Amino acid sequence: MRIKFLPLILITGAISLYSCGDSKNTTGKNRASAKTIMQQDDGTISLKLEKADCYSDKGNPSLNTAEWNVKVSRSGRYNVWLSSATKDTTSLNYHSNVSVSVLDTRISGLPVCDKIIRNSGDVSYPYFRADSFMGSLYIQDTGEYNIQVVSEKILPKSISEKTLSEEAISKLLSVSFTPVTR
Repeated sequence: MRIKFLPLILITGAISLYSCGDSKNTTGKNRASAKTIMQQDDGTISLKLEKADCYSDKGNPSLNTAEWNVKVSRSGRYNVWLSSATKDTTSLNYHSNVSVSVLDTRISGLPVCDKIIRNSGDVSYPYFRADSFMGSLYIQDTGEYNIQVVSEKILPKSISEKTLSEEAISKLLSVSFTPVTR
Protein backbone atom coordinates (compact mmCIF):
# COMPACT_ATOMS: atom_id res chain seq x y z
CA MET A 1 0.00 0.00 0.00
CA ARG A 2 2.91 2.37 0.69
CA ILE A 3 4.26 1.70 -2.76
CA LYS A 4 1.01 2.93 -4.39
CA PHE A 5 1.19 6.34 -2.64
CA LEU A 6 4.93 6.86 -3.14
CA PRO A 7 4.71 7.97 -6.82
CA LEU A 8 1.80 10.28 -5.97
CA ILE A 9 3.78 11.89 -3.14
CA LEU A 10 6.88 12.28 -5.35
CA ILE A 11 4.90 13.89 -8.19
CA THR A 12 3.10 16.26 -5.82
CA GLY A 13 6.39 17.25 -4.19
CA ALA A 14 8.09 17.84 -7.54
CA ILE A 15 5.22 20.04 -8.78
CA SER A 16 5.16 22.16 -5.62
CA LEU A 17 8.95 22.62 -5.68
CA TYR A 18 8.90 23.58 -9.36
CA SER A 19 5.99 26.03 -9.10
CA CYS A 20 6.96 27.75 -5.83
CA GLY A 21 10.72 27.59 -6.05
CA ASP A 22 11.21 29.89 -9.05
CA SER A 23 12.20 32.93 -6.99
CA LYS A 24 14.50 34.27 -9.71
CA ASN A 25 11.53 35.20 -11.90
CA THR A 26 10.63 38.57 -10.40
CA THR A 27 10.09 40.56 -13.59
CA GLY A 28 6.45 41.21 -12.71
CA LYS A 29 7.40 42.43 -9.24
CA ASN A 30 10.14 44.69 -10.59
CA ARG A 31 7.81 46.22 -13.15
CA ALA A 32 5.17 46.96 -10.50
CA SER A 33 7.67 48.38 -8.02
CA ALA A 34 9.20 50.60 -10.71
CA LYS A 35 5.84 52.43 -10.94
CA THR A 36 5.33 52.54 -7.17
CA ILE A 37 5.57 56.05 -5.71
CA MET A 38 7.56 56.17 -2.48
CA GLN A 39 6.71 58.46 0.42
CA GLN A 40 9.30 61.22 0.92
CA ASP A 41 11.44 61.45 4.06
CA ASP A 42 9.39 64.37 5.43
CA GLY A 43 6.20 62.27 5.09
CA THR A 44 4.86 64.00 1.98
CA ILE A 45 3.30 61.91 -0.77
CA SER A 46 3.59 63.75 -4.10
CA LEU A 47 1.59 62.32 -7.01
CA LYS A 48 2.26 63.92 -10.40
CA LEU A 49 -0.28 63.26 -13.14
CA GLU A 50 2.37 62.24 -15.68
CA LYS A 51 3.29 59.27 -13.42
CA ALA A 52 -0.31 58.08 -13.09
CA ASP A 53 -2.25 55.46 -14.97
CA CYS A 54 -4.94 57.62 -16.59
CA TYR A 55 -8.31 56.62 -18.00
CA SER A 56 -10.48 59.05 -19.94
CA ASP A 57 -14.17 58.87 -20.74
CA LYS A 58 -14.96 60.93 -23.84
CA GLY A 59 -18.70 60.62 -23.23
CA ASN A 60 -18.50 61.86 -19.63
CA PRO A 61 -15.19 63.63 -18.85
CA SER A 62 -16.18 64.04 -15.19
CA LEU A 63 -15.33 60.33 -14.85
CA ASN A 64 -11.71 60.75 -16.05
CA THR A 65 -9.51 58.88 -13.57
CA ALA A 66 -5.87 58.87 -12.48
CA GLU A 67 -4.42 56.09 -10.31
CA TRP A 68 -1.10 55.68 -8.51
CA ASN A 69 0.40 52.78 -6.57
CA VAL A 70 1.93 54.31 -3.43
CA LYS A 71 4.06 52.84 -0.67
CA VAL A 72 3.14 54.54 2.61
CA SER A 73 5.88 54.26 5.25
CA ARG A 74 4.16 56.44 7.91
CA SER A 75 0.53 56.20 8.91
CA GLY A 76 -1.39 59.22 10.14
CA ARG A 77 -3.59 62.13 9.09
CA TYR A 78 -2.77 63.89 5.82
CA ASN A 79 -3.94 67.15 4.27
CA VAL A 80 -4.82 66.66 0.60
CA TRP A 81 -3.92 69.39 -1.90
CA LEU A 82 -4.63 69.51 -5.65
CA SER A 83 -2.37 71.51 -7.95
CA SER A 84 -3.87 72.79 -11.19
CA ALA A 85 -2.48 74.73 -14.13
CA THR A 86 -4.76 77.67 -14.86
CA LYS A 87 -4.91 80.87 -16.87
CA ASP A 88 -7.68 82.33 -14.69
CA THR A 89 -6.51 82.98 -11.13
CA THR A 90 -10.02 83.78 -9.88
CA SER A 91 -11.72 80.53 -10.92
CA LEU A 92 -10.43 77.09 -11.80
CA ASN A 93 -13.58 76.35 -13.85
CA TYR A 94 -14.16 72.88 -12.39
CA HIS A 95 -17.75 71.94 -13.20
CA SER A 96 -17.88 68.72 -11.16
CA ASN A 97 -16.56 67.65 -7.78
CA VAL A 98 -13.14 66.04 -7.64
CA SER A 99 -12.92 62.78 -5.67
CA VAL A 100 -9.75 61.50 -4.00
CA SER A 101 -9.91 57.89 -2.75
CA VAL A 102 -7.60 55.80 -0.59
CA LEU A 103 -9.11 52.35 0.08
CA ASP A 104 -12.64 52.97 1.38
CA THR A 105 -11.98 56.58 2.37
CA ARG A 106 -13.00 59.29 -0.08
CA ILE A 107 -13.00 63.05 0.05
CA SER A 108 -14.80 65.06 -2.56
CA GLY A 109 -15.18 68.73 -3.34
CA LEU A 110 -15.07 71.52 -5.88
CA PRO A 111 -11.52 72.94 -6.02
CA VAL A 112 -11.04 76.67 -5.52
CA CYS A 113 -7.93 78.85 -5.72
CA ASP A 114 -6.54 78.64 -2.17
CA LYS A 115 -2.96 79.50 -3.20
CA ILE A 116 -1.65 80.96 -6.45
CA ILE A 117 1.99 80.19 -7.19
CA ARG A 118 3.61 82.50 -9.72
CA ASN A 119 6.72 81.45 -11.61
CA SER A 120 6.24 77.79 -10.68
CA GLY A 121 8.52 75.35 -12.42
CA ASP A 122 5.50 73.07 -12.97
CA VAL A 123 3.86 75.34 -15.57
CA SER A 124 4.93 77.83 -18.20
CA TYR A 125 3.44 81.17 -19.23
CA PRO A 126 0.49 81.92 -19.67
CA TYR A 127 -0.39 79.39 -16.94
CA PHE A 128 -0.16 79.77 -13.17
CA ARG A 129 -0.17 76.98 -10.60
CA ALA A 130 -3.17 77.06 -8.28
CA ASP A 131 -3.25 74.88 -5.16
CA SER A 132 -6.59 73.78 -3.71
CA PHE A 133 -7.12 72.32 -0.24
CA MET A 134 -9.46 69.32 -0.53
CA GLY A 135 -9.60 68.21 3.12
CA SER A 136 -7.79 65.64 5.21
CA LEU A 137 -7.90 61.90 5.55
CA TYR A 138 -6.40 59.29 7.82
CA ILE A 139 -4.21 56.44 6.56
CA GLN A 140 -4.23 53.86 9.34
CA ASP A 141 -1.61 51.34 8.24
CA THR A 142 1.67 51.40 6.36
CA GLY A 143 2.02 49.45 3.10
CA GLU A 144 1.05 49.75 -0.54
CA TYR A 145 -2.11 51.59 -1.53
CA ASN A 146 -3.87 52.54 -4.74
CA ILE A 147 -4.78 56.20 -4.69
CA GLN A 148 -7.40 57.31 -7.19
CA VAL A 149 -8.51 60.77 -8.33
CA VAL A 150 -11.61 61.33 -10.47
CA SER A 151 -12.03 64.68 -12.25
CA GLU A 152 -12.94 66.23 -15.60
CA LYS A 153 -9.64 68.15 -15.43
CA ILE A 154 -7.62 64.96 -15.88
CA LEU A 155 -7.05 65.55 -19.55
CA PRO A 156 -5.94 62.82 -21.97
CA LYS A 157 -2.25 63.00 -22.85
CA SER A 158 -3.19 63.28 -26.53
CA ILE A 159 -4.59 66.80 -25.95
CA SER A 160 -1.95 69.48 -26.33
CA GLU A 161 -2.12 72.98 -24.88
CA LYS A 162 -2.84 74.37 -28.36
CA THR A 163 -5.98 72.25 -28.75
CA LEU A 164 -7.44 73.19 -25.35
CA SER A 165 -10.69 75.09 -25.62
CA GLU A 166 -11.36 78.20 -23.58
CA GLU A 167 -13.59 76.10 -21.31
CA ALA A 168 -10.65 73.84 -20.53
CA ILE A 169 -8.65 76.79 -19.27
CA SER A 170 -7.28 74.71 -16.39
CA LYS A 171 -6.04 71.16 -15.91
CA LEU A 172 -5.02 68.98 -12.99
CA LEU A 173 -1.25 68.68 -12.44
CA SER A 174 -0.75 66.77 -9.20
CA VAL A 175 -2.09 65.66 -5.84
CA SER A 176 -0.11 66.02 -2.60
CA PHE A 177 -0.64 64.44 0.79
CA THR A 178 1.13 66.44 3.52
CA PRO A 179 1.32 65.00 7.05
CA VAL A 180 -0.60 66.85 9.72
CA THR A 181 1.62 67.65 12.69
CA ARG A 182 0.55 68.64 16.16
